[in-house]
Amino acid sequence: MQKLAEDNAIIPIERIAEKIYIIRGVKVMLDADLANLYAVLTKRLNEQVKRNLRRFPKDFMFQLTAEEFQNLKSQIATANFRSKTRTTPYAFTEQGVAMLSSVLHSDRAIDINLAIIRIFVRMREFLATHKDLAKKVEQHDKQIANLYSHVEKLLSPDVKNNKKQIGFIWENEHKDKQKRAKK
Repeated sequence: MQKLAEDNAIIPIERIAEKIYIIRGVKVMLDADLANLYAVLTKRLNEQVKRNLRRFPKDFMFQLTAEEFQNLKSQIATANFRSKTRTTPYAFTEQGVAMLSSVLHSDRAIDINLAIIRIFVRMREFLATHKDLAKKVEQHDKQIANLYSHVEKLLSPDVKNNKKQIGFIWENEHKDKQKRAKK
């Protein structure tokens, strides 16, 4: 693995940064991505978290809904999401990631946490100095979500076709339809 001289990180910044998603308006990382970075099984990471639930309040960690998970999978084609999972993944906020270092007792976990926290800080600094860009990104995200929901509605088989018939109606047919409508 490549080492970054700047941060003493053990993996490239880009590899970590691409694992940060915005869900429920918050920057988060998923349990499987974190487990991969820490070189542990997702199951083991989640076991440690469950043993220490008091350290992970709702603003530190939350479980994705099935709909959120489906949306995430469809939006991110390159993501390698687990297909055999029985539950939806957990999402960890910046504070949740920091708290993971207190339940995962390895040097690698400490190094990875430091790198992740530095990336979150850089993102926050970048967005603070580029507020206009942040607004545009937020508007873009909302537009994409809106477009996605419209496409889903169009593709849904439950949508009824209430369109008026197009074309010429013969006079007799028109009168017949009016008579039927009066009955």
